[in-house]
Amino acid sequence: MNKQETRALIRAFIEEEILDKRAEFRALGSAKKRYTEEQREYAINEAQDIGVRATARLLLLPRKTIQRWLRVKGTRVKRCPSWVYDWAYWRRKRRENWERRKLYR
Repeated sequence: MNKQETRALIRAFIEEEILDKRAEFRALGSAKKRYTEEQREYAINEAQDIGVRATARLLLLPRKTIQRWLRVKGTRVKRCPSWVYDWAYWRRKRRENWERRKLYR
């Protein structure tokens, strides 16, 4: 299996997971109300794990709606997931390392 096939397989797996999460979110709903309390809880839990913007893209909901639900519940969510802070830290370290290498040339 070459690199392109591997990437295509990974992308297909991710798309399947996204569709499963959307289906699970929709299954929590009812025909009477726009969004049930279970759907709101599901979206809030996802927002705490992956962030508000990613949850909005994942569940195909307006970001403002998720933010309103969080505000009503009094839940604070980090601006971005924790892995982003780690990534930024190591990116900064790599840049510093390259700057030091340029000085010694």
